[in-house]
Amino acid sequence: MSDVLPMLLACFVGFVTGFLVSIPIGPINITIINEGARRGFHWALLIGFGATAMDLIYCSLSFAGFSNLLKSTVATAAMELFSFVLMAFLGVKYLRLHSISSTNKSATIVEEKLHPHSAFMTGFVRVLGNPGVLLMWITISATFISNEWVEDDWYSKTACIVGVGLGAATWFSLVSYTVSRKHKSFSQQTLVRMSHVSGLFLLGIAAYVGIRLVMLLSRAHHAH
Repeated sequence: MSDVLPMLLACFVGFVTGFLVSIPIGPINITIINEGARRGFHWALLIGFGATAMDLIYCSLSFAGFSNLLKSTVATAAMELFSFVLMAFLGVKYLRLHSISSTNKSATIVEEKLHPHSAFMTGFVRVLGNPGVLLMWITISATFISNEWVEDDWYSKTACIVGVGLGAATWFSLVSYTVSRKHKSFSQQTLVRMSHVSGLFLLGIAAYVGIRLVMLLSRAHHAH
C-alpha cells in the first residue's frame, strides 16, 4: 500500500496540472473552439488529443532528461527561482491579456513545413512548433521532483505523465463538447476571462514556489 500512495499522488498532481495548463487560451484552444463549432465534436476532440500526445512527449522528455539535475541545494534553489520567475511571468501575461490571437509564429512555420492533413496531426504539430511548451514542462517536472510531489523513480514519473494526459484530455473534451453543442464559438470576452483565470492560478503557483524558495534559502543559511 505504501508503494501505491506515491503513484496515486503523482497521478493526481499530473491530472490537475494537465488540466490547468491546458486552460490558457492560445492556438490550440482557439482551433478547437472554431473547428468544434464548424465541424463538430469528434473533429475538435481529435485536435485536442493530438495536442495532448505532443504534450506527453515533451513531459516525458522533461522527466527523463532534466529532473536528475536536482542533486544539490544550489541546483534545487536555482530551479525554484526559475520556476517562480516563469510562473509569475506567465501569470501576469495572462492577467494583462486584452485580446486573443489564434496564431503562433514558430508553430505556423512548423505547420507550413509539415502540412498536417488530419485533426489529430493539426493539434500535434501546433504544440510541436511551440518550444515554450517544452520549457514549461522542464520547469514543471523539476518543480514536482524538488517538492517531492513526484518521486524520482519511473513508477511515480509514469503515473504523473498518465495523469497529465488524462487532465489535458478532460479539458479538451469539455471544450469540444461545449462548442459542438452550442454550434458557435465563445465570445472574445469569454476567452479573455478564461485566460485571466489561468493567470490567477499561475500566480498562485508562483507564490507557493516563492515561499518554498525563501524557506530553502533560510535553511541553507542556518546550516552554515
